[in-house]
Amino acid sequence: MTAPHPRHRRALAIPAGMAMAASLAFLPGAPASAAEAAPTLSADSSSSMSYVVNVRAGHGPSAHVKREITKAGGTIVTSYDRIGVVVVHSANPDFAKTVRKVRGVQSAGATRTAPLPSAATTDTGAPKVLSGQEIAAAEAAEGQDPLQGLQWDLPAIKADKAHEKSLGSEKVTVAVIDTGVDDTHPDIAPNFDRDASVNCVSGKPDTTDGAWRPSAAESPHGTHVAGEIAAAKNGVGMTGVAPGVKVSGIKVSNPDGFFYTEAVVCGFMWAAEHDVDVTNNSYYTDPWYFNCKNDPDQKALVEAVTRASRYAEKKGAVNVAAAGNENYDLSSDEITDPSSPNDTAPGDRVVDPSECLDIPTQLPGVVTVASTGAKGLKSSFSNHGLGVVDIAAPGGDSTAYQKPEPPATSGLILGTLPGGKWGYMAGTSMASPHVAGVAALIKSTHPHASPAMVKALLYAQADATACTKPYDIDGDGKVDAVCEGSKNRNGFYGWGMADALDAVTR
Repeated sequence: MTAPHPRHRRALAIPAGMAMAASLAFLPGAPASAAEAAPTLSADSSSSMSYVVNVRAGHGPSAHVKREITKAGGTIVTSYDRIGVVVVHSANPDFAKTVRKVRGVQSAGATRTAPLPSAATTDTGAPKVLSGQEIAAAEAAEGQDPLQGLQWDLPAIKADKAHEKSLGSEKVTVAVIDTGVDDTHPDIAPNFDRDASVNCVSGKPDTTDGAWRPSAAESPHGTHVAGEIAAAKNGVGMTGVAPGVKVSGIKVSNPDGFFYTEAVVCGFMWAAEHDVDVTNNSYYTDPWYFNCKNDPDQKALVEAVTRASRYAEKKGAVNVAAAGNENYDLSSDEITDPSSPNDTAPGDRVVDPSECLDIPTQLPGVVTVASTGAKGLKSSFSNHGLGVVDIAAPGGDSTAYQKPEPPATSGLILGTLPGGKWGYMAGTSMASPHVAGVAALIKSTHPHASPAMVKALLYAQADATACTKPYDIDGDGKVDAVCEGSKNRNGFYGWGMADALDAVTR
């Protein structure tokens, strides 16, 4: 059976025991090459599009560039002068092509293929909500929160032992760049950092109180991630990897669930300017799963997000990202991407993952996280790749493939859900926050450590994990993925499994 694939994000919310496979169903019919796959935009003046225009970093757009943007039919929404990224709306289908010729413009491209606002979509990533009966039946050891016995993922990275030494510092903040965070949840409220939270969906910060929260119709993904990182150890519900640190919500997903470039840039910039220590990025930047540098639009998107993520690191943030859920080998020579552009008509295109990047996952300096299941093996769905995957952490898997030891009952990952609930999800989306939590513990232990030092410790402290060979996760006699590399660094587990205990003792 094929696992349900969320329309946009890297979370697989599946009933326990349901098989996950790498094969996914997508719409056929798009051309094979990246350049050919770009759709032709309508000249209808009502079809306004969003663009990023990249100019010299450290400067805003010059008076000349501003005039040419206006002349080409564009309206500047906001400008991130420190990195030279300008967000523009225009109904002119030739806007990007026109401004790319302007002196002072380094690159420009449409951030989407659907007009503003995007077409409505269906989010298939609904979590499995923990029932009252399951909550009542949960077993926890003395000194643990009530649901901690269901969290096989904490001992998998020695977080339970780490908590005996340290819960992390309240001076450390992890920003969840995601679908929004419900800060009213009893497991999140004690650790929530309001000052570092914002709504960035439009590409421009919205600081209205509560703007960072998801609506009832929006995905609970960000709230789940926030709980995995920093659910308080307060006698209620579950426990996060770093239950003593702060967590903030930077909402970058629009109501239809798309994470567009202008919002992602805004998210990194907000984190950079608000003293965030770690960012968690469990998404890819829509509408292209892989952004090909030989396409002028996609090249501009890569440049904009690269500038923003690098600026956040320069200002002190460690950026952590999910590797993806398609069982792709990201170090291979080519991959068939059947999902792009996902805001209009996706279709097969063959890409070179060294030139066509999943952003922010494959950007320089970003910690790329693969997922493992309850038996410590690569999750059936997790992307991999020697030299691409940096580290591994629990993200869950089908119980049919990797069944946890009691008292845990599900092979998925428990997290917080809006409205004071808890539930299960799985994916590299869930692995990434475990690493973000460990990075926060390292920063707590070494408060003056630079991002480079935190990353060096993260990798050095990881528990080396040898390749799984042969990798036949479903037991059908066929190899499901090939792992390359040594025990100390390979394509399935990178430098190894994240280690929370070392993070607080070394």
